[in-house]
Amino acid sequence: MSELTVIIGLFLFALGASVGSFLNVLIYRTRKNQPWLAGRSVCESCKKQIAWYDNIPLLSFVLLFGKCRRCRKPLSISHPVVEGLTGLLFVWWYAVGFFFFQLSQQPFVMLQPIFWLFVGLILLFIFIYDYRYYIIPDWTVIALTSMALLYRIALVVAGIMRPEDFFWTVFGAVAASGFFYAIWLLTKRKGIGFGDVKLAAPLGLLMGWPVVWIGLWLATVVGAIIGVLLIALGKAKFGKPIPFGPFLIIGTLLALVWGDALISWYATLV
Repeated sequence: MSELTVIIGLFLFALGASVGSFLNVLIYRTRKNQPWLAGRSVCESCKKQIAWYDNIPLLSFVLLFGKCRRCRKPLSISHPVVEGLTGLLFVWWYAVGFFFFQLSQQPFVMLQPIFWLFVGLILLFIFIYDYRYYIIPDWTVIALTSMALLYRIALVVAGIMRPEDFFWTVFGAVAASGFFYAIWLLTKRKGIGFGDVKLAAPLGLLMGWPVVWIGLWLATVVGAIIGVLLIALGKAKFGKPIPFGPFLIIGTLLALVWGDALISWYATLV
């Protein structure tokens, strides 16, 4: 690994952490139904404005020992978690998007990495928001669906994606959402949240056919394993709702990386 690569990696991590700090603001203000650009950040406990030197991503949380300088109330651990994850997302995006999975046809040389970066940011937002508040904002689903659909259409227009593959991708997205909608109805709105029903559609557009079913299966398996562990550790109880959105996102990421390999492996068994 060259020195230039390390420098670029550190720069991207710092940039990503800064974007993660803004994501924390979006999460808080979305929950409070406040304008996203409504002035400087404030402490969630005492509501006092946070000075710029107390708002440096990751570093300020460490120097303040995770507490507000004024009221000394603990700061949410989600702040450094989101900042760190976003920093890692930027580094991963650079390493994987530019070195391994890059389309050579213009304008997708730049369009593809930018698309997946914004997808990653929206998925991270949904992951944290659903984990904390048990709800998936509609605007995130609309934004993700619009981006995924337009990107797939652009691939078809450019001749990179076949029209029949586009049809099956859309069909898979609708089928995945319909499948969850059936569960939602059959369980009388208790087996799954309606936000998960809506989220399944854009995730299906991202994964494509038939990988979408691998993603849903992996989400269910991971969710079941985590649920059993939480119950065993006394962190959850039977009948208590657990946000499924994060597991859908984990299943999607796993399917995007290993979905085709799992399908090929299953085909050899059959």
